[in-house]
Amino acid sequence: MTDIPAPLSQNVDKICLDDRVIYLVGTAHVSAQSVELVENIISQVSPDAVAVELCEGRFRSMRDPDRWKNTNIVTVVREGRSHVLLAQLMLASYQRKLGLKLKIKPGAEMSAAVHAAEQLGVPFFLADRDIGITLRRAMASLGVVGLFKVLYSGLAGMLQKPQEVTEEEIERLKSTDALEEVLREFGALLPNLRRTLIDERDVYLAQKIREVNGKRIVAVVGAAHVPGIKRHINTPSDLGPLTIVPPKSLTLRAIGWSIPLLIVAGLVYGLATSGAGTFTRMLTTWFWITGVAGALGAAVVRAHPLTVAASFIAAPVAALHPLLATGWISGLVEALVRKPRVCDLETIMDDMSSVRGMLSNRVSRTLLIVATTNLFVMVGMIFGAKEMLSIANEQAPASVVAPPQSPTPSETPG
Repeated sequence: MTDIPAPLSQNVDKICLDDRVIYLVGTAHVSAQSVELVENIISQVSPDAVAVELCEGRFRSMRDPDRWKNTNIVTVVREGRSHVLLAQLMLASYQRKLGLKLKIKPGAEMSAAVHAAEQLGVPFFLADRDIGITLRRAMASLGVVGLFKVLYSGLAGMLQKPQEVTEEEIERLKSTDALEEVLREFGALLPNLRRTLIDERDVYLAQKIREVNGKRIVAVVGAAHVPGIKRHINTPSDLGPLTIVPPKSLTLRAIGWSIPLLIVAGLVYGLATSGAGTFTRMLTTWFWITGVAGALGAAVVRAHPLTVAASFIAAPVAALHPLLATGWISGLVEALVRKPRVCDLETIMDDMSSVRGMLSNRVSRTLLIVATTNLFVMVGMIFGAKEMLSIANEQAPASVVAPPQSPTPSETPG
C-alpha cells in the first residue's frame, strides 16, 4: 500500500525518498484523535518500521511512570542539574494537567505507535534528541535576559487563572495555518529558544527518520515539527554539532570572573588608599548585603531555618568565586535537612501545577531554593558592589591643595 487512505489523509504527509515511502504523521501530545489516527495509519499501511518522537529517557519514563521515585535530589543538586530537572518537571506537569482535563495521558499517541509496531512485529526507532541535551542547549541559548523571560512567564502562568483549552482547540492547532501563527509568535518572543526546541530538533528528527531501514516507514511526530522535517528530510545532516552542550559564552565567563575580581580589587584599593577602617567597612557591607540576599532567596520559598542560615553564611564567599553558587549549597543543605519522602516523588506531577504545591513538595521546593537563592544573591552582588564603591569614594583622599599664590605687585603693601 503506497497511498494514504482517504479518511486518514488529514495530518498525514506521504514523502517519497529514493525507493522508500515515509508516512509522516503530525499529532498533538494530548489528543485522543491523534491516538486513533496513529493506530489506524499503522494498521492500514503495515509499515516495515515505525519511528517516534521519543528519546531514550522519555521512552523509559513512558514505560516506567514511577521512575521519578528513584530521583536522588542530592545528586541532582551536587551535579548542577537542578535547573534542568525543574524545567522537565514543569513541562511534564503542564502536559499532565492538560491531559487530565482532556481525559488522555500525555504522549499516548507515541505509546500507541510503539504498541502497534510491537503488535505487527516490526521494529520501532527512537528518533528524538536526548531531552537532557535539548534542555541544556536551551538554557545555554537563552542568556540572562531570555532566562528571566521564561521564569517570569512560567510564574505568571501559575499565578493566573488558566485559560480553557478544549480538544477542538488542540485539533485546530494541528492545522498548518494555526501552527505557523503560533510558531511565529513563539519565535518573535524567544527566537533562541524556538531554534533549540523546534528548529534543531526538526533537523535531528529528519535525519533519524532518514536512517530508518524499510520500504514503508511511519514516523509519528508532534505537528509542530512536520513543516521543518519536510524541509530537511531530503538533505543528509551532520548531527554531531546538535548533540553538544555549548560551554558558557566568553562574555558570560568574562562577566563571571570580572565581577569578583573588581570587588576584590576595590577592597584592596580601599585598604591601600584609606586604611584598614575603610577596608573593614567595605568588607562588612559586602558581607551583610550578599548574606541577607542569600538568606532572603532561601526564605522566600520557605526553606528550613538551617538552610536560610547556610545561605546567609555562604553567599558572601560563594559570590566571590565564579565556580561556586550559593544555590547549590542551599539546595544541598535543604535536601539533607528535609530529605525527600516517597510521597513527594509520588505527587510531584500534581504539586508542580501550582505555587502552593511546589512549596509543599520537598523535591520541587529544593529545586526552587537553588534557583531563587542564586537569583537573590546575583541582585545582592550588584547592590553590594554599588555600596562598596560609595564607601571608597567617600573615603578617597582629598586632592592636594595648591599653595597660595604670591601677591601681585599691585597688591604688595606700600
